[in-house]
Amino acid sequence: MNIFEVNKILKQRPPFQMIERVTALDENGATGTKTVSANDPWFAGHFPDTPILPGVLIVESCAQLCSVVAQSEADGDEGLLYVLLKVDGFKFLKPVVPGDVMEITVTKKSHGGPMISFDAVVNVAGACRAKGSLSFTAIPRETVEEL
Repeated sequence: MNIFEVNKILKQRPPFQMIERVTALDENGATGTKTVSANDPWFAGHFPDTPILPGVLIVESCAQLCSVVAQSEADGDEGLLYVLLKVDGFKFLKPVVPGDVMEITVTKKSHGGPMISFDAVVNVAGACRAKGSLSFTAIPRETVEEL
């Protein structure tokens, strides 16, 4: 799935769109990539002399790939929005820096009712850089739009 196909599923857009390509997708999970560029806006302040991708953006990258899986299962139900409910046990084992290509794999742990949980692993050049779990819940889109 290239960037154009990803854009049909993901609602995020640059500079906040993290998933650029999905290389595998089924009902149990997905694998996708994010190429980390020195031109990404967050590197101006994190950290100018030693740019490191913020951990929260690594988690966001995982969450966006989970969204691809969840939205693919939603069968076009535009009335539902999957929102991040919980981030659990994330470990950042080695920094991600400009030039790295993150290969993100998310695997569904459980799915019951409106809740879906995933395990996520982020590799760069075959070495694990981060891992953890994420949980989502489906809410009616109008719940957010009425705020």
